[in-house]
Amino acid sequence: MEEAAQASLSTPILLTISAIAIAALLLLIIKIRLHPFFALVIVSLFTALATPIPVSELLSTLLDAFGSTLGSVALLIGFGAVLGRVVAVTGGARVLSDTLIERFGRERATFGLAVACLLFGFPIFLDAAFVVMLPIIYSLARELRMSLLTLGMAASGAFLMMHALVPPHPGPVAAAVFLEADVGLVLLLALVVGLPTWYVAGYHLAMLVSKRQPFHDVPDLMGNDSADERDSLPAFGTVMLVLLLPLVLIFIHTGLSTLIETGVLPEGNLLLQLLMLIGQTPIAMLISTCVAIYLLLLRGAGSEAMDNINDVIDKALAPVCSIILITGAGGMFGGVLIASGIGDALAASLDALGMPLLVAGYVIAAALRIAQGSATVAGTTAASLMAPAVIGADIDAIQNAAIVVAIGAGAIGYSHVNDSGFWLVGRFLNVETSTMLKTWTIISTGISLMAFALCWLVYSVV
Repeated sequence: MEEAAQASLSTPILLTISAIAIAALLLLIIKIRLHPFFALVIVSLFTALATPIPVSELLSTLLDAFGSTLGSVALLIGFGAVLGRVVAVTGGARVLSDTLIERFGRERATFGLAVACLLFGFPIFLDAAFVVMLPIIYSLARELRMSLLTLGMAASGAFLMMHALVPPHPGPVAAAVFLEADVGLVLLLALVVGLPTWYVAGYHLAMLVSKRQPFHDVPDLMGNDSADERDSLPAFGTVMLVLLLPLVLIFIHTGLSTLIETGVLPEGNLLLQLLMLIGQTPIAMLISTCVAIYLLLLRGAGSEAMDNINDVIDKALAPVCSIILITGAGGMFGGVLIASGIGDALAASLDALGMPLLVAGYVIAAALRIAQGSATVAGTTAASLMAPAVIGADIDAIQNAAIVVAIGAGAIGYSHVNDSGFWLVGRFLNVETSTMLKTWTIISTGISLMAFALCWLVYSVV
């Protein structure tokens, strides 16, 4: 009886529950100043109680969403934190920051960082790319005496755009598959739309909104650069090898996955499976961290090297435990919103409005993003809902690709407290929730709206 009553909740009631939950979360974190981990868990619990999730399945729903998020980010954050601390304490981050300053000048070093992040974010997911680039962001902020928030948001704008629009990231690839679009054409159009979007909304807007916030110092999450205490700095090539290795390994995985999915390469080949295994993000980060430890700490060191390495690892892991838990709790909150049917109810109601295909794809993806947090889930779900209408429509290949990119644009915008990436970036930058809403949320929304406008222009012209 109870489950039947819960299952009969209407779409307006579900959406009201979602709005109340988000408002309560903001109240607890911003006004009451409750720790985000506790706030997220408490609100997730009460949201689950208020929605159609059966009470008998409530705890498993919470734990499954929490564990799923941790499974994807805990190893990544842990290995990334160790890699970052190794690069930082050995002077590698200073080598790279000095190189950026030398190549671009002190006034343009932030732009140089954003360009590097743009390239680095092509094959690697936002969270992994952000964690790997953190030591350079930290070092640049110290060297330039610039607010960490400004540099962090300039980097985030590049990662947001690449993650949202450009294959081989999962959202645009899944959307292209569902809508039977040409992946190569989607990639080309994503770059045509994405590069000006990044320059205006991902870089200049990021600089504008972040500079309006108070100055943010660099936290001691990855250690202070102790290069002055070392006999010599690591070679630039060695540091680049350490940082580009995960990029190369992950690119191998994504490239092979795309070729196998499109039928260019056969499934089941053992060598291909092994190459794809080492390119999985956690394995790639493990390999890269071990290589960094050897090249930057162990090679040429004395008998006390292992004690030094273990000390570096301990000091790297301790500060990020809170970040891991908060990120997992953010995933829990988003998981509850997905399991409750809030996202599906919203998507179904929007799908029935009869909007133009490109507008409908964007609006559904954006609404799902707002409702449940995950950009990949939002883009994939919106594409699956739009597939019958798009495949049966009288549109050409470019218009089809424009709809795919527009769905990605909707899926990346409007990021807020139910997005695990919101918490990951905010905690590593040591930024309060209210400040993240005034910066990260605005940047993601700006990227979303400008990319959609350009997609609409392409769709209308061709």
